Amino acid sequence: MAQTEEITGTAGVPQRPAARGRLGVAAVASATFTVVTSEMLPVGLLTPIGDTLKVTEGTAGLTLTITGLVGAVSAPLLTPLLGRFDRRPVLCALMAVLTAGNLLAAWSPHFAVMVAARVLVGIGMGGVWAIAAGLAVRLVPPKSVGPATSLIFSGIAVASVLGVPAGTYIGELADWRTAFVTAGALALAALIALAALLPRLPAEQEMRLGGVMRLLGEARVRTGLAVVALLVTGHFAAYTYVRPVLEEVSGAGAGMIGTLLLVYGVAGVAGNFAAGAGAGRSPRSTLLVISAVLAATVALVPVLGGSVLTAGVLLAVWGLSYGGVSVSTQTWLLASAPKTREAVSSLFVGVFNGAIALGALAGGLVADGAGAGAVMWLGGGLAVAALAVTALGRAPSSGRL
Repeated sequence: MAQTEEITGTAGVPQRPAARGRLGVAAVASATFTVVTSEMLPVGLLTPIGDTLKVTEGTAGLTLTITGLVGAVSAPLLTPLLGRFDRRPVLCALMAVLTAGNLLAAWSPHFAVMVAARVLVGIGMGGVWAIAAGLAVRLVPPKSVGPATSLIFSGIAVASVLGVPAGTYIGELADWRTAFVTAGALALAALIALAALLPRLPAEQEMRLGGVMRLLGEARVRTGLAVVALLVTGHFAAYTYVRPVLEEVSGAGAGMIGTLLLVYGVAGVAGNFAAGAGAGRSPRSTLLVISAVLAATVALVPVLGGSVLTAGVLLAVWGLSYGGVSVSTQTWLLASAPKTREAVSSLFVGVFNGAIALGALAGGLVADGAGAGAVMWLGGGLAVAALAVTALGRAPSSGRL
């Protein structure tokens, strides 16, 4: 079983074979794709889920909220609980939990079982994301860490482009239960890939919950988490309601909106890799550009999005800028706490998922009170706040991990 062992060289420093490391990174990217697809899967299936389980669409929407909140809480809790265990079997176990959650959701005879299933998905999602975010530096040579981190986060971006629409399409061809079975099969395949392709990954440093929380005392970590909270809350406040805004402002029909959102998603994948390269040199500079472009673009949608063409251009720029948020903020945080990568990653996942829920809630309140167009101003305003925090807060000197 020598090929599953970490290879050590001079002074016990791990030597990371490039080819095997790249395969391991690809396996981790497949896991991040699967967990985010599983988290977001109900988005396109709320109506049939509600009809089958005899609940309203609003109640069915709790399947997304519950998973996000459980992921936000479980990530910082699981990191200290699993602190001394090898990361390869831990990731495989978490993917097994995710598989079980998706299959239980597919079987659900009533809504209470669905809630339990989505709790399992949240646990698996939060744990996998927290551990995966900091693995690139352990799998590839130092010069390849930036691109490898971008590849791991591309799983998240690609899930937004392909995962949710594919699940919706499967639901239309068969039914929503088949979509969840498919997600379960993907999770099982990712589990097998992780088991086969990852080397041994012993825990680097055991961390208690108090140690995770003490990271909040580090100014650079606090700044990075504040930027995550502002950008992600602002994005989801606006993006959750982008369809009614486009219908109202540009007059686009359902088919055209689908095309526009595909353009947004493809641009997001490109933005992920472009920002990964920039953040490796300077996380602050990269996030200053992202925040400024995101603020301007989101705020201009209700002003300049009167035609399908201009709306498409704005959505492409929006996707390009937001696509870099995850990898840039993660790079900032990993560079701020290089000796406690998993602990700081767990805080990142917790804040990120909490911000998704907060953004959707805040956007709904603003849309109900002031109209759908007003959520774009809210999103733009929060991006401006992120710009100020990025410029004025403490930052790591570089993004080298």
